[in-house]
Amino acid sequence: MRLDESSLPAYARGCAILGAGGGGDTSVGLLTALQAVGDHGPVEVVDLDALPDDGLVMPCGGIGAPTVSIEKIEAGDEVLRLREAVERLWNRPVAALMCGEIGGSNGLTPVAWAARAGLPIVDADGMGRAFPEVFQVAMEVAGVPATPGVMTDERGNVVVVHAVSGTWMERLERVCSVEFGGAASSTEYQMTVEQARTATIRGSVTLAQRIGRAVLEAEGDPLDALAAVVCGHVLIEGKVTDVERRAEGGFVRGSVTIEGLRSDAGRTLRLELQNENLVALEDGDPLAMVPDIITVIDSESAAAISTERIRYGQRVGVVAFPCDPLWRTPQGLELAGPRAFGYGFPYVPVEQIHGAD
Repeated sequence: MRLDESSLPAYARGCAILGAGGGGDTSVGLLTALQAVGDHGPVEVVDLDALPDDGLVMPCGGIGAPTVSIEKIEAGDEVLRLREAVERLWNRPVAALMCGEIGGSNGLTPVAWAARAGLPIVDADGMGRAFPEVFQVAMEVAGVPATPGVMTDERGNVVVVHAVSGTWMERLERVCSVEFGGAASSTEYQMTVEQARTATIRGSVTLAQRIGRAVLEAEGDPLDALAAVVCGHVLIEGKVTDVERRAEGGFVRGSVTIEGLRSDAGRTLRLELQNENLVALEDGDPLAMVPDIITVIDSESAAAISTERIRYGQRVGVVAFPCDPLWRTPQGLELAGPRAFGYGFPYVPVEQIHGAD
């Protein structure tokens, strides 16, 4: 598989859907990736089994508030500084890049970087979706150290972080991202190919491509096509009637209210946000919750709407679907379940809430 001008639009659509509203706006990421593959050629997507055991995999992406990244555009050479620092720290070359998270623009930025660096990208990522915090990755569950972390910005500043844990990596890098202007580029959890085979969410790049293609090629209602390909549930179709959103501490936080239309008239859904859509509530009862994926789809364009782009008056559908099984394990729920975000209720799978087998 190769990512080029013909395949990137579908891939971007899939990344946006998997992002659960987060990971950064894909319109900017898509343009960046298209420019990079146009200038440097297509990016090869490789399976981890095709790489040598001792090859070095460099997860990478953006960190900070997604609202900032819409206007604070990267310089393009960030990957060269990240790669140089990682290779110096590890004393070996980087064999391939990996999306730290497949969701949103963070699924696209590493593609642009891979094109510029002349490297392949592995068919895997750290989340299978997007999460707001650095340590909410499969590598943390598998025991891969987060350190060293490397950060850079469009000015050329470089910070190397040696943290004692993934939690401390998040705290230290989040502060740096705020000082960088609210968003930066980073890499953490570098590992060997042998480690990556059992410490990542595999097949996520091809999954994003498959989801995006299914929606773009849908002959009927794209919401139904999306629900079918991801085994999802349409929670509501309606109109956005209220948005409360703020950038705070390197995150986007807030809520969105959606009033039902047509067959959903009289219903009200509330989404609570922290970069991503975390919980969907109706009359105080959860209809879906993190780590399952909650995505808002524009009823006219069938494009996923990120949390920084959602606004009053949009006609939308909300679809929820199961996360990767890793996040339903006790270790996964401890890192990224509802209680990890301060909610008092236990995790219930979306298919169980809606009575599916």
